[in-house]
Amino acid sequence: MINLKCDAVLPECDMKPLEDIENSITAEYKKSIWAKFLKAVNEFGLVKDGDKIAIAISGGKDSLLLYKLFQRLKKDKRRNFEFRAVNLNPGFKKEDLDNFKNNLLKLDIDCEIFDTNIWKIANEKAKDYPCFLCAKMRRGILYKKVEEYGYNKLALGHHFDDVIETTLINIFYSGSVKTMTPEVDSTSGKLKVIRPLIYVEEKDIINYTKKNGILAMNCGCTIEAGKTSSKRKEVKDLLSDLEEKHPGIKKSVFNSMRNINLNYVYGYEKEKEKNL
Repeated sequence: MINLKCDAVLPECDMKPLEDIENSITAEYKKSIWAKFLKAVNEFGLVKDGDKIAIAISGGKDSLLLYKLFQRLKKDKRRNFEFRAVNLNPGFKKEDLDNFKNNLLKLDIDCEIFDTNIWKIANEKAKDYPCFLCAKMRRGILYKKVEEYGYNKLALGHHFDDVIETTLINIFYSGSVKTMTPEVDSTSGKLKVIRPLIYVEEKDIINYTKKNGILAMNCGCTIEAGKTSSKRKEVKDLLSDLEEKHPGIKKSVFNSMRNINLNYVYGYEKEKEKNL
């Protein structure tokens, strides 16, 4: 485990000043990001008094924003909770790890980094399609670490578009109707997994990241090209095309998972499978 403190010396990047980045959340992005974050937190009761919340930081745009939102939320003295950033390093290349650490320092994110060799194992054991095994291993190890440290909730950076894409991926490729939910029990049942960005659109996260000069990471995966799944990209491209032709179609897909009429769903079984 690496406990990254903010006194390390790392290369500079062209981010805006930290104060400007933080203030933009409740200024320029108050309606598109902050209000939607608060809506999810309040509507689904995602943050309660006494909660000890681990925020999973991958280094990508979504999780970096999520942490800054929690920092802002903590300023509300009516809320009594603790939070901390955690990262599972699956085997980043040095330059990616350096960029990640630099972002943490510049954004004032105190993060515990757990080093693993997940990418290497996944690539060796599932040579053709290692992504599924990689995701499963990362989830299992992260849940275990978070539970060991006494957290009762794990916050993930899944957003509005992730929900829609997951819905269609399950329908198209797994023959099931399920999606990402705002809160769900972990596999062990000892931990609540929460998704406070569920109402925040990806385009607004991208805009926030670019405007503030944040050099967020992509996956950083070292697995050679051609082995990763393209299903999410296919669905993302399809939705983009449909949204351009029929504005509002993404919102319709999102709302469809809140407006299910079981009288018109055959084969339904309650609690058949937990939705993670």
